[in-house]
Amino acid sequence: MLNENQPGIDNVLLDIRDGVATITLNRPDVHNAFDEHVIAALHGKLDALALERDLRVIVLRGAGKNFSAGADLVWMMKAANYTQEQNKSDALALAGMLNKLYSMPQTTIACVHGAAMGGGFGLVACCDIVLATERASFALSEVKIGLIPATIGPYVMKAIGERHMRRFAQTGERFGAGVAHQIGLVHEVLHDDAALADRLNEILDGLATNGPDAVREAKALCNELSGRPIDFALQDHTATRIAEIRAGGEAKEGLSAFLEKRKPGWVK
Repeated sequence: MLNENQPGIDNVLLDIRDGVATITLNRPDVHNAFDEHVIAALHGKLDALALERDLRVIVLRGAGKNFSAGADLVWMMKAANYTQEQNKSDALALAGMLNKLYSMPQTTIACVHGAAMGGGFGLVACCDIVLATERASFALSEVKIGLIPATIGPYVMKAIGERHMRRFAQTGERFGAGVAHQIGLVHEVLHDDAALADRLNEILDGLATNGPDAVREAKALCNELSGRPIDFALQDHTATRIAEIRAGGEAKEGLSAFLEKRKPGWVK
């Protein structure tokens, strides 16, 4: 568990109820920008949550008017005076946190209102499902201050594809939720915060009716299939995966419940 005296701990809030963990970036005075303390706190919470078998969903959101402005400029100014080795260590900490979020066994959902810039854009790209309000906005803004979207790059590329990343990584232009939806970053655009909350609850309710192990394995399968050629090795792998799942207790319960016209045991 995280040390509650760790710097930045209050800047990342955690609430767990009914199998759903809500992580809130809590620096509204600086638009939820993150520094080394926030990165460490967020990574620590994700490490702990990854071990929770009864936890099914992680929701990521920002307090105040914006989701996240990305890296804290005060932190960036401090890093400008670091040695190259210190800068790389700093960057690796961010890269590790992003990879942890991307590879969490639970379903991850980003709820975006206001701005998601730079590293905040990267957090969104790491999540499985992204909901945004109409007033949400996005930018790979690093080039505006002479930087590049390096550590977030692999996740952004997976989310929006090379063609779109080539444009936005170079222009740094800001775009709205509609464009974010068109390029695949955002799954659904909702009118306002209330509509987003309603849609989030609908998705959470839907996920709760699915086999918990099956959902985890479906997410793992997506990672296993990504970028692989459809050859015999992959066919054999997928056949092995479904054979293992079919023989499991959850699948047997799910099929029995369907045939008996009842709810499976995992539905409360």
